Amino acid sequence: MSDVRVDHAVTSGTFSLDGETHQVDNNLWVVGDDQECLVIDAPHSVDDILAVVGDRRVKAIVCTHAHDDHVRVAPALRESVRAPILLHPDDRPLWELTHTDELWDADLSDGQAITIGDTELTVLHTPGHAPGAVCLSAPDLGCVFTGDTLFQGGPGATGRSFSDRPTIEASIREKLFGLPGETVVHTGHGDDTTIAAEAAALG
Repeated sequence: MSDVRVDHAVTSGTFSLDGETHQVDNNLWVVGDDQECLVIDAPHSVDDILAVVGDRRVKAIVCTHAHDDHVRVAPALRESVRAPILLHPDDRPLWELTHTDELWDADLSDGQAITIGDTELTVLHTPGHAPGAVCLSAPDLGCVFTGDTLFQGGPGATGRSFSDRPTIEASIREKLFGLPGETVVHTGHGDDTTIAAEAAALG
């Protein structure tokens, strides 16, 4: 039995792109045991994230993509917890819309393994919502963290810059729908779903 668990909270703020700004609620996901953890995305508030982290050591801040509502406080969180920011390099154009004078620390790549405690997360490059969007598959935990690639009800939005609907649908079919149907989908916004439910809906 793994000691690694998934902790969750919701934090609120704004999302801005293409000259529009919207109020959004983002899911905070923290994966780890009692000693160390990974923070998945850094949306609106360092304090909100630290409340979920508690007194654990943050091993890394793993960004599913670089829209501002997922990376806005990543540099401030990095400074607070002394942990590296990980991002897929294809999302550099989006990252630079929010952070013009500082970069992330290490690149994510498709198939990369990230170890936390006694479990492993696998990086799945799933472009479409953003060029460098990734999902994090955690088979030992029976779940996948999909950021804004897959939601309850279908693929993430593709109506803005740097996004493409056929690309996101291909990513989902190729990288996510091969996971076991009972896999719980932990999303960037909104409620959980399962791979089976979304595969049936998308067809």
